[in-house]
Amino acid sequence: MFIKTQQNAWIHLLATLFVLTGAFYFHVSKMEWIVLIFAIAMVWIAEALNTSIEFLCNHVAPEFQTLIEKTKDVAAAAVLIAAISSAIIGSIIFLPYIRQ
Repeated sequence: MFIKTQQNAWIHLLATLFVLTGAFYFHVSKMEWIVLIFAIAMVWIAEALNTSIEFLCNHVAPEFQTLIEKTKDVAAAAVLIAAISSAIIGSIIFLPYIRQ
């Protein structure tokens, strides 16, 4: 249901496949694999928690409420922070391989 219903999950899935393909292609080190897997997991966990918070908020308060909207915004911001951090991690790992 998570992948089927959440458009951002598709974007994360494509990014995950892109990163995994790059990691295989460049034969990254074991430590780099660990860091990449951690970064990927961090984004997926944040997205799953964001989705669950949105579902719960929509169930508890289907009508607009300022506090519910702020809650959803904070959860979405957590996903954004995780995604940006992961992009930085990916850049640090992959740029030296690309520059060679």
